[in-house]
Amino acid sequence: MSVGAGWTQRGVIFTPDGSRDWSRTHAQAPAAVLMDDRIRVYYGTRNAENRSRTGFIEVDRADPTRLLHVHDRPVMDLGKPGTHDEDGVIASQVITVGDELWMYYGGVSRGGHVPYRMSIGLARSRDAGLTFERVFDGPVVDRTPDEPYMTMAPNIIVEDGVWTMWYGSGTGWVEIDGKFEPTYQIKLAHSDDGLRWRQTNHACIPKLDALEANTRPSVMRTPEGFEMWFSYRNSREYRDGSGSYRIGYATSTDGRDWTRQPDPDGLQPTGEGWNSATMSYPSVIAADGRKIMFHNGDGFGQSGIGCAILETA
Repeated sequence: MSVGAGWTQRGVIFTPDGSRDWSRTHAQAPAAVLMDDRIRVYYGTRNAENRSRTGFIEVDRADPTRLLHVHDRPVMDLGKPGTHDEDGVIASQVITVGDELWMYYGGVSRGGHVPYRMSIGLARSRDAGLTFERVFDGPVVDRTPDEPYMTMAPNIIVEDGVWTMWYGSGTGWVEIDGKFEPTYQIKLAHSDDGLRWRQTNHACIPKLDALEANTRPSVMRTPEGFEMWFSYRNSREYRDGSGSYRIGYATSTDGRDWTRQPDPDGLQPTGEGWNSATMSYPSVIAADGRKIMFHNGDGFGQSGIGCAILETA
């Protein structure tokens, strides 16, 4: 299925069948890892209590619509009672560090006056990403005096020993039709080791209006600097309505200050099927002369994971 020029949408490739207690619904926020002959895609999936754990699928590198494997257990369980991830563990990026894989993830805890809050945790794997153990019980990027609401959806690039993280940072909650809705904006942090992070409180992606929320960056190095795909939505009617998520695009020469570009051609909702109203949560990798994007459609991942391809060679 193709929508416009540029990116070519290939449709939905995986939806949980509901047969596992820990994975009743959703394949949310795919996080792609390039392997030799395949691509592994981690995702957040929910049980009957709406608590999220991380699982993964593997698809053919040559044909990412071809499903090769669905892992039958979560890679990590929920956090201890009272910790930042006691109600959800949603992978956002998995990177290789020495002989380990490090998973940066969103930890979810249920709120009181507001529905929930999120923070960023770190876990490591010594068995090629089949299981992960927390590095800390607490988060590595969390609320601060300057960022008082929540943090989420990190993406990291490591260059010359410098770690740079782009992530969603909560900017407030707005009451709409009697319900509190979160707003957030992509911000920037740095680290020397990937463990201790310096949050700059610098907003990377300018909002289109006060009610916009932008998050879930996927950043790639280019000859001119950096490019970023991200999710953005309004705070009104965003549950598959007129304000629902779209995939945006921005460029930067230094990774700090970004210029918002027109939305990418070919990545708009289709008006029918699994992504009739919504496109969200991009994860982009480069392989074999093309860019491959894994993303969600309607229902924040309830309708599954899809992919789109941009030929670059």
